Amino acid sequence: MPDSPVLYVLNGPNLNLLGTREPAIYGSATLADAENVAKAAAGGLAVVFRQTNHEGQLIDWIHEAGREAAGLVLNPAAYGHTSVALLDALKSLSIPIVECHLSNPLARESFRHQSYVSPVATGIVSGFGVNSYDLAVRAAVTLIRERAAA
Repeated sequence: MPDSPVLYVLNGPNLNLLGTREPAIYGSATLADAENVAKAAAGGLAVVFRQTNHEGQLIDWIHEAGREAAGLVLNPAAYGHTSVALLDALKSLSIPIVECHLSNPLARESFRHQSYVSPVATGIVSGFGVNSYDLAVRAAVTLIRERAAA
């Protein structure tokens, strides 16, 4: 891990369409807006913010976070409901993991009620639109700083 703590904020499939995809559910904020919110909430920590539509790429970035980051905020999008591979990658981490969702999956279709991320996440933030990133990053920063002080 680098000398200065780094926070990874990783985003799964279709989040590149924020602002245009189902705005009634996800709001009008774009992924760039979410990145700006995340970086503003990071309290001076460096933020690596990425999005991919490819499961293997997301898993590679999770492995990288395990080597390079002090914490991870993950919006797995649909992969959170479907990917055991994502769960297995996350189980290899020893850093705080905050699961982040724009909408509240439990208030949506029943297939979204299952999360393969939640069992290994330190905490979950959902349902606050783009502000979910603010809350999730603040929580991750707090966890990182608590670990550093211990």
